[in-house]
This record gives sequence, structure tokens and C-alpha cells, in this order.
Amino acid sequence: MKSSNLTKEFKLKGRVRFLPMVFLLLGALLIVVDVFLFTGFGFSAGLPVAIFALIYFLVLLLVLLSLRSLVLSEMVSFAAEYGQVQRILLRELDIPYAVLDAEGVILWCNTALERLTETKKDAREALVSLFPEITAQIFPVSEGEDVELPVRYKDFNYRAKLRRIELQHMVSHSDLFEVDEEYGALYAFYLYDETALQLALREVDDQSLVAGLIYMDNYDEAMETVEEVRRSLLTALIDRKVNRYIASCDGICRKIEKDKYFVIMTKKACQGLIENRFDVLEDVKTVSIGNEMAMTLSIGIGYGGLSYAQNYEFARNAIDLALGRGGDQAVVKTPQEVGYYGGKSQKAERNTRVKARVKAHALQEMITASDTVIVMGHRLGDVDSFGACVGIYRITKALGRKCHILMNDVTTSTRPLIELFRDNPDYEADMILTSQEALSKVTDATTVVVVDVNRPSITDCPELLHETRSIVVLDHHRAGTEVIENATLSYVEPYASSTSEMVSEIMQYIGDTVKIPPLEANCLYSGIMIDTNNFVQKTGVRTFEAAAYLRRSGADVTVVRKLFREDADEYRAKADAVSQAEIYRGSFAISACQGEGITSPTIVGAQAANELLNIKGVKASFICTEFQNKIFVSARSIDEVNVQIIMEKLGGGGHLNIAGCQMENISVTEAIAVIKRTLDEMIENGELEA
Repeated sequence: MKSSNLTKEFKLKGRVRFLPMVFLLLGALLIVVDVFLFTGFGFSAGLPVAIFALIYFLVLLLVLLSLRSLVLSEMVSFAAEYGQVQRILLRELDIPYAVLDAEGVILWCNTALERLTETKKDAREALVSLFPEITAQIFPVSEGEDVELPVRYKDFNYRAKLRRIELQHMVSHSDLFEVDEEYGALYAFYLYDETALQLALREVDDQSLVAGLIYMDNYDEAMETVEEVRRSLLTALIDRKVNRYIASCDGICRKIEKDKYFVIMTKKACQGLIENRFDVLEDVKTVSIGNEMAMTLSIGIGYGGLSYAQNYEFARNAIDLALGRGGDQAVVKTPQEVGYYGGKSQKAERNTRVKARVKAHALQEMITASDTVIVMGHRLGDVDSFGACVGIYRITKALGRKCHILMNDVTTSTRPLIELFRDNPDYEADMILTSQEALSKVTDATTVVVVDVNRPSITDCPELLHETRSIVVLDHHRAGTEVIENATLSYVEPYASSTSEMVSEIMQYIGDTVKIPPLEANCLYSGIMIDTNNFVQKTGVRTFEAAAYLRRSGADVTVVRKLFREDADEYRAKADAVSQAEIYRGSFAISACQGEGITSPTIVGAQAANELLNIKGVKASFICTEFQNKIFVSARSIDEVNVQIIMEKLGGGGHLNIAGCQMENISVTEAIAVIKRTLDEMIENGELEA
């Protein structure tokens, strides 16, 4: 019955529909001819044509009656054969293809995917077991949406594509299934082989240009230690080592100044230098022809930019970072990241004060052009930070301008000094402000001076840096990736023992108008004393010269010592941290400082880290202190280990022998485990020596 109805309702359409009409028109034409013969030539002439016309119409009627079933039969046969051809083509398609269910299980796959993955037919294997990158979470959620991602399988690179197919559209006209609107979907999965394309792109990328700059850090100082007749020989030996080093990787090296080189090489060659961690840094130190000071290099590399000019700009930024971090290291800068290599030696102190004098004059001009100066340090300010703030306060007052010190949190180390200024009739009541109070005093003629920090995120008030265009940075920490980029004047000297030392030098070049009261001289002297651990760490000639200047200005060593005597609870906590220290790998002392009942446990932790260096065989010490829901790590060393690069691995920074970092959402025990794991990795990679 179903077939009969289908036959009766079957109608031709398109061009096929006109085929019966052609035969009918021919039959009509035959009748017209027959009538013409009957009327014009008689009965005998029209009879044969009439008989032929009758036979023609009988045959046409039979054909038309059987046409519907014949055409339907042929179309069904064609569709079946066409579907079989499509199935064979899809099955034998060279592109690996599969149909997945909502859970990512393979329902059907073609021969290409079977050969690639060695999957058996109807195995119903999960796709994630073959391609771990493709999980159910990345499947498209709406029809028409495609998800593409790169995958790797058996040393081949593929681009995988997933397309969602709503199941209700597939079975909406089916006589076998009935589904609701939210039944679900299937997913079509394709793999496009891009191995050759990736190889070609990698080859092009490997041959891309890398720009570099190489500077001699201590050219003038090293030359002064060599006899005049041998100076050209020293320069020639350095030139030969640098040129041979660059030539070994098919690069080009040209000397642009007496102590500067410009370098061009391919990215592939640069990767080789990175793998060897720029061993020329150590090799050049072996050049000795009687020079008392070894020559050191700073290298800045830039690549990955959109143009050659941008790569060169990256190289310039990289060399500035290398010099700002103390030299004797290589910095590689790309659009995504900055890498540091070397930097294991302490930067030599420069005896010349030309730079300090130039910076002092520039600072004087900026303060004179301002109405108000706001000076701030880092969060949880220490004695050096506050001492430098007091020094800038005195310079500003001597130049006849208003000055405020921004400090939010008063630590136990700074409290004895701050108490000397509060309720002191010689100082304004608004000398020390909080962040909100300081922000309310900012005008277009305000200068912000940042001391003892060059990272905007850890300043006492990062918002203040966006409220003014006149910013000065004075710091003695090595520069990192994050810097205050919009500073009008930046004076960062890693050789200095403390920021208080730098400010004390600057004060001597401001002019005769700066007279330091003994109280303020004590603050600056305290900053130098604390950061040098009573003048035993990172001290140079200029450190003692600054201390002598402060002593002449009235600084009292006895008063300073009394100010920083420790509380009994703090002393016990420090002793407990030292006594429980673990000597890891025979060289690294690691411990935790318990901060319960102590106002500033981070200060105690730093002191404990210093004490651990007195143990024989300890190259570096690490103290973890929990404070304000964070883990503060204090790292110290004498000269054998660069703790700065260790802390940078953990998101911190500092000096070669004084550094630190902060960790969030982690316990003290977990933090110690992270430190140990970092030390292990750096030792395995050759960045540290156990």
C-alpha cells in the first residue's frame, strides 16, 4: 500500500518533466498532418497516416504508464550506487577522519586513521588515549563551531579539527528513531598532516636574523691595571676571542667602539649559544697579560621581532638590562620573555664619582622645578629604604620644596627610627603619610622619588606612579624584567652597598645648602650598616667614604647600635630558625622562621639567613617566613652562589648575595620543597655548583 501510494503521488520535475511533453507535441503534429491529408488529398491518402497515429498514441500511452515505476526504480538504484561510492570514497580518503560520540569515543573511522593509529575497526577506543591533547573539555559546544589545535603523533605534526553535528538533524526524517531537541550531538574529527609545513616554517625561523650587542663592562678600569705598552695587546686578545666566538656560529661581529661590538647571527646559531650558556663570558676572563682585573662582558641579544629594527631595539633593551644587573652576563629578549645567563660575579666598584655628580645635578633640577616631592620605598620598608627617604627629604627641604615620605606599614626594624620623627617639633606633622593621604596631595607639579626598589609592583603605592609624569628611581638592586619604565631619571647602581650610600653621595653634590642634622645622619648611617651587615658584606671604598661623611655630619654609632637591639622574642625566633636549619646537598642551609607573636617576622628571617652564613661549608642560606598569608623567602650568600638568579626563578630578585621572593597559596613546607626542587634543577642544568 505504501509503495502504491508512492507511485501514484510520484511526479517528475526538472528537465525530465519535459520529455513526455515532447512526444505528445509530436503526436499532435501528426494529427494535424493527418487532417490536412484527409481534406486535401482524400480518404485514401489520410488512412495510412491515421492508422500510424493510432499506433503511435497506443505505444506512447503504454510508455507513459510504465515511466513512473521505471524512473523511480532507476533513481533508487542510482542513489544506492551513489551512496556506496560516497561511502567508499570517504572510507578510502587520504585525510584521517572519524566520528565521535559526546564522550570522545570513536564510533567510526576511515582507513587512513586506522593505518595511522593502528586502531582496529569497531574498537570504540577513546580519542584522548591516542591524542592526549584532545580532551572532552575542548569539544565545540554549538553547531557550526570548529575547534582546531596542533597535535603530535609518532614524530609527526598534525592540525586536528573538531566539528559538532547535531544528532536531531541527522534523524529528524527517520522512520526508525525519534529524539527530543536536546538529545545530543556527534563530532567529526579530521587530521591534517602539517609535518612538512612545520619543518619549512622551522627552517625559516631558524634562519631569521638575531641582533646582538657586546660591551666590555670594565674596559677603563682593566686598562688602568696594565702597562701602557701592553694595553693594545689586551684589547687585541679580547677582540680575537669575541670574533672567534661569533665566527664559530657563522655570525658577523663588528667593533663599533673601543669597548663595544655589534653582532648578527641566525636564530639557530643563537640557540646553540644559549644551550652553552654563553661560555664566552667565562672564557674572556682567562685573558691575562699582567692585568690585575679580569675583563668581563655584557651581552644583549634580541630576536623574534616583526622587523630587523625591532630586533635591534630588543638587543638595546637587553644590554641595558645586563648592565643594570651588574654586567658579566647575557640577556636574551624576545617579545614573550627575557632570559638571563651568567651574572655569577660581583660587579666591580667604580671609583669615579662622575655619574653620581651628574645624577645629583639632574635630581636637583627636577626637585627645583616641582612644588611637592613624595618619596617612597618598597612594601614593608626596611631601614635602608627609610634612611634613603630621609636623605631625599633633607635634599628637598634644603632646596626649599615641600616633601612627604610615604610609608604604609611600620616594621619593627623601622619603628625605632620613625618614633624619633613623630611628635618632634622640628618636623611637620604630615612628614610621613599613608597611600591615600599621599594620593590626595598629588598635583601636576609633584615629583615622585622611588628609593630602594625598581619594580613598580612592590612599591609602597604602585598607583602613585600613574598619577604623575615626573618620577625618579634610586636603587642599588639589580634590574629585572619588570622595571619602572616611565621614570624621568633613573639611577640604578648594583655595585652600591645600599640606597642610603647612594643618597649620601648625592647629598655631597647638591651644594653647600644641605646640612644634615644628626638625627637624619643616624638614619642614613643605619641604612648602610644594616644592608652591609655591620660593614662585612658588599662594602667598598665608597661605602666607607659615605659612612665617614655621615659621621662628620653627626651620626653616632653608639646611638645607632642601641636603636637596633633585638627584642627577646625576636632573638629566640632567630635562634630557633638557625638551630633547626637543614644543610641541603652539603652547601645550602634551609630553615623556617616562626612568626607567632612577632610584629615583623620577615626582618627576623633575614637576620637568621645572615647568621646561617657563619656555618662552615654553607654557600647560601634560605629562610621561609609566613606573614600576611604569604611566604617570604630571604636568601643570602657570601660570594660563591648568586642567590639573585635563584630567587628570580621563584619570581623574586635582589642582589648577587642578598635576594628574596614572595610565594602565595602555599605552606612553609611546600615552599621549602619548591626551593629544593629549584636548586636541584639549576645544579643539573649547570647554573649552580653544589
